[in-house]
Amino acid sequence: MASTVDPTALKREEEEEDDSKPLAEDEDTGAQIAPIIKLQEVAVTTGEENEDVLLDLKAKLYRFDKEGNQWKERGVGMVKLLKHKETSKIRLVMRQNKTLKICANHLVLPTMSVQEHHGNDKSCVWHAADFSDGELKEETFCVRFASVENSKSFKDKIEEITESLSKESGDSAEADAAANLIEKLSVEEKGKEEEVEAREVPTSKEEKKDKTEKQEKSGDDN
Repeated sequence: MASTVDPTALKREEEEEDDSKPLAEDEDTGAQIAPIIKLQEVAVTTGEENEDVLLDLKAKLYRFDKEGNQWKERGVGMVKLLKHKETSKIRLVMRQNKTLKICANHLVLPTMSVQEHHGNDKSCVWHAADFSDGELKEETFCVRFASVENSKSFKDKIEEITESLSKESGDSAEADAAANLIEKLSVEEKGKEEEVEAREVPTSKEEKKDKTEKQEKSGDDN
Protein backbone atom coordinates (compact mmCIF):
# COMPACT_ATOMS: atom_id res chain seq x y z
CA MET A 1 0.00 0.00 0.00
CA ALA A 2 1.51 3.23 -1.18
CA SER A 3 2.10 5.84 1.49
CA THR A 4 0.65 9.26 1.00
CA VAL A 5 2.29 12.49 1.96
CA ASP A 6 0.30 15.41 3.21
CA PRO A 7 1.03 18.37 0.85
CA THR A 8 0.82 20.79 3.75
CA ALA A 9 3.47 18.90 5.71
CA LEU A 10 5.78 18.76 2.64
CA LYS A 11 5.53 22.49 2.16
CA ARG A 12 6.35 23.02 5.83
CA GLU A 13 9.49 20.81 5.53
CA GLU A 14 10.70 22.75 2.44
CA GLU A 15 10.32 26.06 4.29
CA GLU A 16 12.30 24.68 7.25
CA GLU A 17 15.10 23.52 4.89
CA ASP A 18 15.23 26.95 3.27
CA ASP A 19 15.55 28.61 6.68
CA SER A 20 18.42 26.32 7.66
CA LYS A 21 20.51 27.18 4.55
CA PRO A 22 23.29 29.81 5.02
CA LEU A 23 22.79 33.20 3.50
CA ALA A 24 24.65 34.11 0.31
CA GLU A 25 27.81 36.17 0.78
CA ASP A 26 26.50 39.08 -1.25
CA GLU A 27 23.13 39.15 0.45
CA ASP A 28 22.54 42.25 2.55
CA THR A 29 21.05 41.37 5.90
CA GLY A 30 20.68 44.97 6.97
CA ALA A 31 22.64 44.30 10.15
CA GLN A 32 25.08 46.99 11.33
CA ILE A 33 28.23 45.97 13.19
CA ALA A 34 30.03 48.62 15.21
CA PRO A 35 33.87 48.57 15.00
CA ILE A 36 35.64 47.12 18.01
CA ILE A 37 38.39 49.78 17.91
CA LYS A 38 37.76 53.34 16.85
CA LEU A 39 40.72 54.71 14.90
CA GLN A 40 41.59 58.37 15.13
CA GLU A 41 42.98 60.38 12.26
CA VAL A 42 46.63 61.24 12.81
CA ALA A 43 48.34 64.14 11.05
CA VAL A 44 51.55 63.05 9.30
CA THR A 45 54.34 65.61 8.90
CA THR A 46 57.07 65.24 6.29
CA GLY A 47 59.21 68.26 7.15
CA GLU A 48 58.22 69.86 3.86
CA GLU A 49 55.39 71.97 5.26
CA ASN A 50 57.51 75.16 5.38
CA GLU A 51 58.88 74.73 1.86
CA ASP A 52 57.65 75.73 -1.59
CA VAL A 53 57.86 73.15 -4.40
CA LEU A 54 59.94 74.39 -7.33
CA LEU A 55 59.99 71.07 -9.20
CA ASP A 56 58.21 67.72 -8.74
CA LEU A 57 58.90 64.89 -11.21
CA LYS A 58 58.62 61.11 -11.13
CA ALA A 59 61.94 59.33 -11.62
CA LYS A 60 64.17 56.41 -10.67
CA LEU A 61 67.27 57.16 -8.61
CA TYR A 62 70.62 55.35 -8.56
CA ARG A 63 73.65 55.73 -6.31
CA PHE A 64 77.17 54.80 -7.39
CA ASP A 65 78.74 52.19 -5.12
CA LYS A 66 82.47 52.87 -5.06
CA GLU A 67 83.35 49.56 -3.41
CA GLY A 68 81.39 47.48 -5.90
CA ASN A 69 82.15 49.88 -8.75
CA GLN A 70 78.56 49.77 -9.91
CA TRP A 71 75.27 51.66 -9.86
CA LYS A 72 72.70 50.61 -7.25
CA GLU A 73 69.05 51.50 -7.36
CA ARG A 74 67.82 53.72 -4.53
CA GLY A 75 64.16 53.71 -5.44
CA VAL A 76 61.36 55.03 -7.62
CA GLY A 77 59.48 58.11 -6.52
CA MET A 78 59.05 61.87 -6.88
CA VAL A 79 62.20 63.97 -7.02
CA LYS A 80 61.53 67.46 -5.65
CA LEU A 81 63.32 70.78 -5.44
CA LEU A 82 62.10 72.59 -2.32
CA LYS A 83 62.74 76.19 -1.23
CA HIS A 84 62.43 77.06 2.45
CA LYS A 85 60.02 79.93 3.08
CA GLU A 86 62.20 81.60 5.74
CA THR A 87 65.84 80.79 4.93
CA SER A 88 65.36 80.57 1.11
CA LYS A 89 67.67 77.53 1.09
CA ILE A 90 66.91 75.03 -1.65
CA ARG A 91 67.29 71.29 -1.29
CA LEU A 92 66.73 68.20 -3.42
CA VAL A 93 64.52 65.54 -1.82
CA MET A 94 63.36 62.22 -3.19
CA ARG A 95 61.15 59.66 -1.42
CA GLN A 96 60.34 56.12 -2.44
CA ASN A 97 56.76 55.47 -3.51
CA LYS A 98 54.42 53.92 -0.92
CA THR A 99 57.02 53.70 1.89
CA LEU A 100 58.00 57.41 1.57
CA LYS A 101 61.53 56.46 2.65
CA ILE A 102 64.02 59.21 1.83
CA CYS A 103 66.54 58.13 -0.81
CA ALA A 104 68.08 61.56 -1.50
CA ASN A 105 68.26 64.69 0.66
CA HIS A 106 70.85 67.41 0.10
CA LEU A 107 71.20 71.15 -0.41
CA VAL A 108 71.54 72.63 -3.88
CA LEU A 109 74.80 74.60 -3.76
CA PRO A 110 76.33 76.99 -6.32
CA THR A 111 79.00 74.37 -7.07
CA MET A 112 76.47 71.65 -8.00
CA SER A 113 76.77 70.58 -11.64
CA VAL A 114 74.34 68.26 -13.45
CA GLN A 115 75.55 66.37 -16.51
CA GLU A 116 73.94 64.05 -19.03
CA HIS A 117 74.76 60.40 -18.27
CA HIS A 118 76.90 58.88 -21.07
CA GLY A 119 74.80 60.21 -23.90
CA ASN A 120 71.49 59.11 -22.33
CA ASP A 121 69.29 62.18 -22.71
CA LYS A 122 66.79 60.81 -20.15
CA SER A 123 69.35 60.54 -17.32
CA CYS A 124 71.36 63.07 -15.30
CA VAL A 125 74.40 62.64 -13.04
CA TRP A 126 75.71 64.85 -10.21
CA HIS A 127 77.75 64.85 -6.97
CA ALA A 128 76.42 66.04 -3.61
CA ALA A 129 76.92 65.87 0.16
CA ASP A 130 73.84 63.78 0.95
CA PHE A 131 72.09 63.32 4.31
CA SER A 132 69.42 60.74 3.44
CA ASP A 133 71.00 58.02 5.62
CA GLY A 134 71.29 60.24 8.69
CA GLU A 135 74.93 61.23 8.15
CA LEU A 136 76.60 63.54 5.67
CA LYS A 137 78.25 61.56 2.86
CA GLU A 138 79.67 62.45 -0.53
CA GLU A 139 77.53 60.63 -3.09
CA THR A 140 77.30 60.33 -6.87
CA PHE A 141 73.69 60.16 -8.05
CA CYS A 142 72.05 59.30 -11.32
CA VAL A 143 68.37 60.01 -11.93
CA ARG A 144 66.44 58.56 -14.88
CA PHE A 145 63.21 60.11 -16.12
CA ALA A 146 60.48 58.72 -18.33
CA SER A 147 60.97 61.40 -20.97
CA VAL A 148 63.62 63.68 -22.41
CA GLU A 149 61.44 66.68 -21.54
CA ASN A 150 61.44 65.85 -17.82
CA SER A 151 65.19 65.29 -17.83
CA LYS A 152 65.73 68.66 -19.53
CA SER A 153 63.37 70.39 -17.08
CA PHE A 154 65.34 68.96 -14.14
CA LYS A 155 68.71 69.93 -15.58
CA ASP A 156 67.58 73.44 -16.59
CA LYS A 157 66.04 74.11 -13.17
CA ILE A 158 69.19 73.06 -11.33
CA GLU A 159 71.31 75.29 -13.58
CA GLU A 160 68.93 78.20 -13.01
CA ILE A 161 69.19 77.78 -9.24
CA THR A 162 72.99 77.40 -9.15
CA GLU A 163 73.47 80.46 -11.36
CA SER A 164 71.22 82.49 -9.08
CA LEU A 165 73.09 81.26 -6.00
CA SER A 166 76.46 82.06 -7.60
CA LYS A 167 75.29 85.58 -8.40
CA GLU A 168 74.02 86.09 -4.87
CA SER A 169 77.29 84.76 -3.50
CA GLY A 170 79.27 87.09 -5.78
CA ASP A 171 77.15 90.09 -4.81
CA SER A 172 77.60 89.21 -1.16
CA ALA A 173 81.38 88.94 -1.58
CA GLU A 174 81.50 92.32 -3.35
CA ALA A 175 79.37 93.87 -0.64
CA ASP A 176 81.68 92.47 2.04
CA ALA A 177 84.75 93.77 0.20
CA ALA A 178 83.17 97.22 -0.15
CA ALA A 179 82.23 97.26 3.52
CA ASN A 180 85.78 96.28 4.51
CA LEU A 181 87.23 99.02 2.29
CA ILE A 182 84.90 101.64 3.76
CA GLU A 183 85.81 100.53 7.25
CA LYS A 184 89.53 100.71 6.42
CA LEU A 185 89.20 104.19 4.95
CA SER A 186 87.21 105.32 7.98
CA VAL A 187 89.93 104.06 10.32
CA GLU A 188 92.66 105.78 8.31
CA GLU A 189 90.71 109.05 8.19
CA LYS A 190 90.08 108.90 11.91
CA GLY A 191 93.81 108.36 12.53
CA LYS A 192 94.68 111.41 10.46
CA GLU A 193 92.15 113.53 12.30
CA GLU A 194 93.56 112.46 15.67
CA GLU A 195 97.07 113.30 14.47
CA VAL A 196 96.00 116.80 13.38
CA GLU A 197 94.18 117.36 16.63
CA ALA A 198 97.27 116.35 18.60
CA ARG A 199 99.37 118.94 16.76
CA GLU A 200 96.79 121.67 17.24
CA VAL A 201 96.26 121.21 20.98
CA PRO A 202 96.71 124.65 22.66
CA THR A 203 99.35 124.95 25.37
CA SER A 204 98.44 125.79 28.96
CA LYS A 205 99.46 129.02 30.80
CA GLU A 206 102.24 127.28 32.71
CA GLU A 207 103.68 125.84 29.50
CA LYS A 208 103.61 129.32 27.93
CA LYS A 209 105.35 130.80 31.02
CA ASP A 210 108.12 128.17 30.96
CA LYS A 211 108.63 128.77 27.28
CA THR A 212 108.90 132.56 27.81
CA GLU A 213 111.40 132.17 30.68
CA LYS A 214 113.59 129.89 28.57
CA GLN A 215 113.58 132.39 25.75
CA GLU A 216 114.52 135.27 28.16
CA LYS A 217 117.30 133.23 29.74
CA SER A 218 118.65 132.41 26.36
CA GLY A 219 118.71 136.14 25.52
CA ASP A 220 120.59 137.03 28.75
CA ASP A 221 123.25 134.46 28.04
CA ASN A 222 123.84 136.01 24.67
